Amino acid sequence: MGKYIIKRICLAILTIWVVATITFLLMNLVPGGPFLSDKAISPEAKAALEAKYGLDKSLGEQYVTYMIDALHGDFGESLNQRGRTVMDIISSKFPVSAGVGIRALIVSICVGVPLGVIAAHKRGSFWDRFLSVIATCGIAVPGFVFCIVLLYSFGVKWRILPTYGLSEWKSYIMPVMALSIYPISHIMRLMRSSMLDIIEQDYMRTAKAKGVNQKVCLFKHALRNAVLPVITYVGPMIAYILVGSFVVERIFAIPGLGGEFIKAVNGRDYMMIMGTTIFLATLVVIMNVIIDIVYKIVDPRIKLQ
Repeated sequence: MGKYIIKRICLAILTIWVVATITFLLMNLVPGGPFLSDKAISPEAKAALEAKYGLDKSLGEQYVTYMIDALHGDFGESLNQRGRTVMDIISSKFPVSAGVGIRALIVSICVGVPLGVIAAHKRGSFWDRFLSVIATCGIAVPGFVFCIVLLYSFGVKWRILPTYGLSEWKSYIMPVMALSIYPISHIMRLMRSSMLDIIEQDYMRTAKAKGVNQKVCLFKHALRNAVLPVITYVGPMIAYILVGSFVVERIFAIPGLGGEFIKAVNGRDYMMIMGTTIFLATLVVIMNVIIDIVYKIVDPRIKLQ
C-alpha cells in the first residue's frame, strides 16, 4: 500500500505539471492580451503593465518563473483585479462553490444508489422502465437546459424558490438539483447494471437457498460489491461537478469560483486562469488517489500495484 501511494503521488505531481504546462502554452497561443479593452491604452502604459507583471519576458522565462513561484504556493497577482492575489480570490470564492458541490455530491449518491438498487430489484417492471427513461433523459439532456427549466418552473412561474445568489437555504435547491441530475442518472445506471450482475452470482443463489431474507441479500451482501463501480465513478463525478458548477454559477448568479474563472477567461487574466486550473487539477487528482484507497478498503480482494 505504501509503495502504491508513493507511486500515485509521483504520478499526481506529473499530471498536475502536464496540465499546468498545456494550459500555459494554450493560453499564450490565444490572440489578444489581458490589457486590451474597449478603451485603448497607450503603448507606453501597456509596456509598463507588461513589465510589472513580467509579460515582457520571453515565453520560456515566463514559464520557468511561474512554475518556480507556483511550487511555493504563489500563483501571482490577478491581472484584472489589481491588488488581489490569485490565492486570495480562490480562498474566498472556492468555499462558496464547494458548498454547492458537496451538497450535489451527497444528493447524487444518496438518490442514485437506492434508485439503481430498486431498478435492479424490480427488473422488467414498470418502475424499472420508468427509472431507465429518467436516467436516459438525465444523461442526454445538457445541464444548462435543466437550469432553464428549473428557473422558469420554480422561479418564474410558481415563484417558490429564489432565482439568484445564496442568500438563504432555499437558494441551494435549484443549483444542487441542476448539478446532481446527471450524476444521479449515471449512478443509477451503474448500480442497476452492477446489481443485476451480482444478483446472478453463485453466493447470492446460495444465500437465497438458505432462506436469507431478500432485502438482507440485496442490501447486506449484494450492495457492498455492486457499489464498487460507483466508488470508481466518484472521482470523475467530482470533476464534472466542479466544471458543471461554472455554468450553474453563471446562470444562478452564484458568487463562486466558477464565475471568477469565466471572467478570467474573457479578460485574458493569465494568472487567474493558471492558478484556478492548477488548483482544480490538484483537487481532482487528490480525490482520485483517495478513491483508489477507499476502493481497496471496501474490497480487500483488490491488490494495489
